[in-house]
Amino acid sequence: MTVQDVCNSMETWAPLSWQESYDNAGLLCGSRSQAVSGVLISLDCTEAIVQEAIAKGCNMIVAHHPIVFKGLKSLTGKDYVERTMILAIKNDVAIYASHTNLDHAPKGVSYQLAQTLGLVNGQVLRPFKQALKQLTYFVPSDAAEMTRTALHAAGAGNIGNYSDCSFSQTGIGRFTPNEAANPTIGENNQAEAVKEDQVQMIFPSHLENSIFQALKSAHPYEEVAYFIQALDNTWDEVGSGYIAELPTEMDSVAFSAYLKGQLGLKHFRHTAWLGKSIKRIALCGGAGSFLLKDAIKAGADVFISGDFKYHEFFDAENHCTICDIGHYESEVMIKDAIHAYLSNNFSTFAVLKSMTNSNPVSYA
Repeated sequence: MTVQDVCNSMETWAPLSWQESYDNAGLLCGSRSQAVSGVLISLDCTEAIVQEAIAKGCNMIVAHHPIVFKGLKSLTGKDYVERTMILAIKNDVAIYASHTNLDHAPKGVSYQLAQTLGLVNGQVLRPFKQALKQLTYFVPSDAAEMTRTALHAAGAGNIGNYSDCSFSQTGIGRFTPNEAANPTIGENNQAEAVKEDQVQMIFPSHLENSIFQALKSAHPYEEVAYFIQALDNTWDEVGSGYIAELPTEMDSVAFSAYLKGQLGLKHFRHTAWLGKSIKRIALCGGAGSFLLKDAIKAGADVFISGDFKYHEFFDAENHCTICDIGHYESEVMIKDAIHAYLSNNFSTFAVLKSMTNSNPVSYA
């Protein structure tokens, strides 16, 4: 198996098109054709983690945070980013990052935080918009099932918990092949009328190329009549943050102890407790202050995230309690999820979790 195989697997779960515009997810260094001897899973990528990979015989690192975030203009070793990249390149260690695209993916970072807390009845807090498209195409009725099957196999026609979804109606298609055509039905320069189905189905926009190739391959016509429309629909399985519920309501004292116990925290910052039972919990792994209004609108009693600035705590305005547990602490559990995912997909090399604590924040 190659580095590209691992990249493909991660991008099946978290396509690169789902990352934010400022992000730098994907393969950051290494040859895509290199055979993989082992993969080390980490939250960050530092010199210590590259050394760990080398010591454990892993020539690929899959990290959540990209070590290269801004453009590099030199590789002289002047800071930890350049030193990490130099060490990886010298030792043929490929580095791959799955960052905000994995934040947005189904069962991504915020979902994993919710699972660690044992929450139930969850859903995406801010679902994606404009990430779905609709395909409409016209096909002879006797070939309609063949094209539908091919498109479903390519990833079209999934809506929530339902697969193989489509709509079709039957009509008459009319065309005249010119002298250069090679028609499947009819004769050159003669008008033809054929019983055809108009078929419609939704698909994720990042699959557009493979969907189109599947349509062309399965369709019997030399020229396929089709059109694709961008949709404003929300995609409930994909997006930012997560909101769910505690199995049992708790008061603030019990919840504080529960939060510390489940996540192994000694301390966390929070706004005032609101003097009511806590049941509904909004979450965002990493820096999540941008989702505070979404959490309030969704009726969250508590919003758990990291990296809140001082003045941002005021924005809660006693609508919910902000619990800032720290950036590292809110995301470190994604290592377990990536490890389980890649271990399930690859059996020809070792997939290991990094034992290096890369959290740059310490508490006195």
